[in-house]
Amino acid sequence: MVFLMKIGVIAIQGAVSEHVDALKRALAERGVEAEVVAIKHKGIVPECSGIVIPGGESTTLCRLLAREGIAEEIKEAAARGIPILGTCAGLIVLAKEGNEQVAKTSQELLGIMDTKVNRNAFGRQRDSFEAELDVAILDSPFTGVFIRAPGIVSCGPCVRVLSRLEGMIIAAEEGNVLALAFHPELTDDLRIHQYFLNKILNC
Repeated sequence: MVFLMKIGVIAIQGAVSEHVDALKRALAERGVEAEVVAIKHKGIVPECSGIVIPGGESTTLCRLLAREGIAEEIKEAAARGIPILGTCAGLIVLAKEGNEQVAKTSQELLGIMDTKVNRNAFGRQRDSFEAELDVAILDSPFTGVFIRAPGIVSCGPCVRVLSRLEGMIIAAEEGNVLALAFHPELTDDLRIHQYFLNKILNC
């Protein structure tokens, strides 16, 4: 089968299969045919109508994106208005600026979203938790899964804050870019993935 639309999930490091599965289920729910592909090397991003940057270890993810030549492709896609979703480590990667933890590890952030991030805003792996969240793009609470989660410390005037937790920004949107500190792919609730698909289909 030849698909007219391709959605890419960066797959060089981190949680990938859950996003692939969630996107496939979201597409099936609305009867849209599209190919969901795992991106492990350069040359695929330019073919995609939407890009997901999943969770993982942000320092490693940044380094591999740069080494594989994928970082520049994502920047170019963002400049063309291609919808991009970043979750957990993806939120960090998308940011323009990081806190001292980011500076210490010399992470090469993509600088796509006008945000400053705190890499471990909610503690370490052992501090993982779930919380009921009010998210501006949804009409009822969403269960957020936080695993060694980051947060947005501050953002520029064009960034729309979608949700906060304990005073920290945990979801934000800037044009075609959506960033979340939590993991929507680890729940059965597909509303955020459906919202992302809307951005792709209306692009």
